[in-house]
Amino acid sequence: MGDVEYDMPGKDRDEESGQYTDTYSAEAMLRAIRELGGLAGTSDVAEEVGCARDTAYKKLKKLQDENRVESRKVGGALVWHVVEGNE
Repeated sequence: MGDVEYDMPGKDRDEESGQYTDTYSAEAMLRAIRELGGLAGTSDVAEEVGCARDTAYKKLKKLQDENRVESRKVGGALVWHVVEGNE
């Protein structure tokens, strides 16, 4: 049915491979936490980076698995901070 291209939000398409790449990098998430004073909720990080909350949460969880950030529950929200020296 024709050559219609659909863009995926939060993804950029690599010109050579045609594969999608992440727009929201780990470095952007780390920078957002730092710019928000070193402690930031998931929604705050998402807003700072310009992505959906779910996208920020998944990226932050991956960073936590890599020991680059840590989180703690404050009230009903997760608060994230960068693990210095592991970024």
